[in-house]
Amino acid sequence: MKKEIITSAIACAALIASVTALVVRADNARPDTFLVSNSSGNSSQTAPQGNARFISQEEFIRAAEQTVNGVVSVKSFATPQSRRQQQYGGGDFYDDPLFDFFFGPQQRRRQQQQPREEPKQQQIGLGSGVIISPDGYIVTNNHVIADAERLEVTLNDNRNFNATVVGSDPDTDLALIKIDAPDLHVIPMGNSEDLKVGEWVLAVGNPFGFTSTVTSGIVSAKARNISSSVGEPSRGGIESYIQTDAAVNRGNSGGALVNLKGELVGINTAIYSQTGTYAGCSFAIPTSIVQKVVNDIHSFGTVQRAYLGIAFRELTPELVSEKGIKGTTSGIYVQEVNDRTAARQAGLQPGDVIVSLGKKPTRSTAEMQEAITSFSPGDEVEIVFYREGKKHTAKATLRNSKGDVSITRADNETSLGAAFAGIDESMARSLGISHGVAVTELDKEGRFAKSGMRDGFIILSINGNRVSSADDIKSLYKAITKSADEKVMFISGIYPTGKAAYYAVPLDD
Repeated sequence: MKKEIITSAIACAALIASVTALVVRADNARPDTFLVSNSSGNSSQTAPQGNARFISQEEFIRAAEQTVNGVVSVKSFATPQSRRQQQYGGGDFYDDPLFDFFFGPQQRRRQQQQPREEPKQQQIGLGSGVIISPDGYIVTNNHVIADAERLEVTLNDNRNFNATVVGSDPDTDLALIKIDAPDLHVIPMGNSEDLKVGEWVLAVGNPFGFTSTVTSGIVSAKARNISSSVGEPSRGGIESYIQTDAAVNRGNSGGALVNLKGELVGINTAIYSQTGTYAGCSFAIPTSIVQKVVNDIHSFGTVQRAYLGIAFRELTPELVSEKGIKGTTSGIYVQEVNDRTAARQAGLQPGDVIVSLGKKPTRSTAEMQEAITSFSPGDEVEIVFYREGKKHTAKATLRNSKGDVSITRADNETSLGAAFAGIDESMARSLGISHGVAVTELDKEGRFAKSGMRDGFIILSINGNRVSSADDIKSLYKAITKSADEKVMFISGIYPTGKAAYYAVPLDD
């Protein structure tokens, strides 16, 4: 009995010593060390085992040092349009017959003789960008470069360069720009699909113009759709963001989200806030999307976008109950299958629930968007879906919006930002013209709209050449862009009101 008591006492002493050792270690732990649990969720206060490890302050410092020189400041500039250009479609206010009626021709001549000060470019935007190649290619957000006439890039060593736009994709809010500089510091591309919720990340950018700013946080969620999550109308485009709690503010857009290896895992794009400043929720475009979009823009000038060919909605508990769905409680509910599409080829039917596309899970709309965006027309994918409670697998070749697998190349004429339509005989008679092409569907980011042109304008001539069809505009566009002279479209025409107007549309990037 006495022996048993002694043995128990020794065991208790050992346990107390063990606990004391833990307390001492916790009390004396380095303040720059974080304990990371292993995959089973158990923490270890002793030497890390398995997947458990200590993250030291040096890892944060090393990641910051490896990436801060690969992030640039991007400033956008534009010349503000004068009030009269906006109001009178780009024509001269003093040439309007109403001016003579109210003020007389002498006043008009005096006004025209007065020297007019040319408006100067003003800064209209501030953002960040990430260097992805040593010869000057930089990825940023489309909204950072939108409406800009000139882009100025500042490196971390304070060197300034003017940048040209290689291409952009509003659907993913990504843009590729380039500066003429060699041997630049590149942030290596990481795999966003390997990110884990709870993993440490750094946001590198230029918030409020404070250059080379690094903030840290964790991955809060993946495949986040901002609009559906907060109950707001869709923002448009593709939404499948990495959500973090790293502080991001105005000026961070287009900057880098990196892991502790110093690899790029996302492009910081948005925050959700009721004040317009950081409130704990930051969002980045994952590199699974960035890499595909940027490679397409660089190779083809536009994104090679694949389509499955279905109308769908995200599966919800209400929909599961309403449709009596069995086998799964999450996925993409097929509402309609279009003809001549990959979905039709795969044999999908309305009522099916897709849970995987190309071995990528599709538990939500955001995951479906991210999956489809990572593929190109011509890619063969495996589709896993449920039908009447049973799991099925099918294969299909994804197609483009035209229903085939051909490469889509950028049509530079689209930079004009307009559609064209013929004019009917009655309008031609009322305006006293024998030819012309009407401008419709103006894009505010196109060259025509930026020149001051408005919907309905009828183009009569370009650079002195008569215009009678949309093909005439395309032919003249190509001829002007190939010319060694100044690349400008000098356009004359008339509005349906009878007002003549003239526009100069520069074609140089």
